[in-house]
Amino acid sequence: MSALNSLLRLTSYRSPFLSTLVPSIALSYGIQGLVAVPSILAHSERFYDASGSVTYLLCTAASLYLPTLRARAAAAAAGQAKPAWPSLIASLTGNGSVNAWNWRQVALSAAVSLWAIRLGSFLFRRISSDGKDSRFDSIRDSAPKFAGAFFAQATWVSLCLLPVLALNSIPATAFAALPTAITITDIVGLALYVGGISFESVADSQKSAWAQEKKEKKHSEEFLTRGLWSKSRHPNYFGESTLWTGIATTSAGVLASSVGQSAIGLGGGVLGGLSAVTMAAVSPAFVTFLLFKVSGIPLSESKYDKRFGDRKDYQEWKKNTPMFFPKL
Repeated sequence: MSALNSLLRLTSYRSPFLSTLVPSIALSYGIQGLVAVPSILAHSERFYDASGSVTYLLCTAASLYLPTLRARAAAAAAGQAKPAWPSLIASLTGNGSVNAWNWRQVALSAAVSLWAIRLGSFLFRRISSDGKDSRFDSIRDSAPKFAGAFFAQATWVSLCLLPVLALNSIPATAFAALPTAITITDIVGLALYVGGISFESVADSQKSAWAQEKKEKKHSEEFLTRGLWSKSRHPNYFGESTLWTGIATTSAGVLASSVGQSAIGLGGGVLGGLSAVTMAAVSPAFVTFLLFKVSGIPLSESKYDKRFGDRKDYQEWKKNTPMFFPKL
């Protein structure tokens, strides 16, 4: 506990936002560093994606509990009774209090956790079945490049979680000043999240079923053009971008309010509101940038173009199927 108290003191700032952001980001890089060492030594990417999911889960949980941990440590140091741990039931039925989170903090933290568990388990099953991930073919034997992939993943986690970390840093007293009614940003954001994760899940499930059927020689198709894959060449990536847009939208509704701006240390007014919205928008913007320019669509399109670029059926599929946004 003394180590924890030391960490809490080192990361205690006047701004609740920084007091949550700094240790959460440090935790992200720390976990990735711990997983990187044995992975580099074993020249194996088996636990890369799983470690990313675990990092999301632990950083999200840390951001929720850090304010309570600080309050309990301060009470203990002053010889006072420690405040109770937040009540989940009270969080879901109220607007937030000293011993409860706001329901939006619970909802978005649960949304991130559900996504991380689903995607992490899916990718772990896939690499366990395939034995390797082609993304790492050119870097797994280079320690510096392989290490760079793990620290890039820590950056990915930190930037994607930014709106949730900001939301979870808002003190209970600030949330108590917000209206209790569900807002339009709550509705739109949660609808986008549900639609996005459903789209991604169905797309992944269809591709897994297609690959299994191919192994069982139930078909001889070289690439998937059925189901959602007939609506978009990358429906899983579309779902990924959409769900993070939903999380950012719900977060922005709170962060851009006068109460939210004050709580995270923004000056208020139009400039403060734009800054809050930008903070939330970093998450889906970064995800979409990665998908379009780094490790998503470019790698997939290049791989398939090399294998099937001279085939008429492949060219027809590319011509008639949008790359990202699904056709109606």
